[in-house]
This record gives sequence, C-alpha cells and structure tokens, in this order.
Amino acid sequence: MTKARKAILKALENAQEPVSVSVLAKQLGDFCDPATVYRNLHYLEDNNLASSFILHCSEHGTERYYSSKEGTEHHHWFHCKHCHRFIDLGGCFYAEQVRQFEEKHAFIVHDHTFFLTGICQRCKQELGL
Repeated sequence: MTKARKAILKALENAQEPVSVSVLAKQLGDFCDPATVYRNLHYLEDNNLASSFILHCSEHGTERYYSSKEGTEHHHWFHCKHCHRFIDLGGCFYAEQVRQFEEKHAFIVHDHTFFLTGICQRCKQELGL
C-alpha cells in the first residue's frame, strides 16, 4: 500500500465520525492534495477498506462522507442540521430485515446506507425546542 493510502486510511481509522475529502485534505496538509485524497479514497472503497455515503447539508452542500471499515462493524449515523456533527448510532440492526428483503425479492444485498438528519439533543436545548 502506498504512503498516501496508508496515511488516508489511518486518518479514517482515527476519525470519530465520517469525514469529507476537504477535511481529510486539511488534516493531511502538504502530504496529499485533494486529487490524491479522492483517488485513494476510491481505491480504499473498491478494496473494502472504507465506506461512504452522500449527505446534503444546507450549510456544506452535497458531500460524500467517508469512514473506515477496518476493525469496525457497519455503523449508522445521525447528522445534526444545526451544529453539523455526526452522532454514531452504533452497529447495524437491519441484518434480519435485509435478509427478509433478499428472500422476498430474490436479490442479494451487498451493502446498505442508513443515516438520520435532524436536531441533536444539545442543539434542541440551545434552540429551546
């Protein structure tokens, strides 16, 4: 694995929440330019070392967010529309439902994405909601 890929994978593994390419590029500084980050994230996804999902945010626009698959189980996320942080909802609880979909529709599911958006508890209190 190249030095750039190792650095990007390590950054993903150390991240507490999914990260965008712009965040990764800032973290890696002069070591990797954004094009290198994009290219290597694509490689990491193709080799099942990273996963991603697309999220539309009113402040950040539409971005793809990445997380590491190394040593972790599949996770789902909550994204606060006010403070823009991600909250880990924990492991996946949809395995049985996915299995039922496969059986009912005679297809094979390789992966799925699930995230929620809304207002987190901290922002709810701050906003008086």
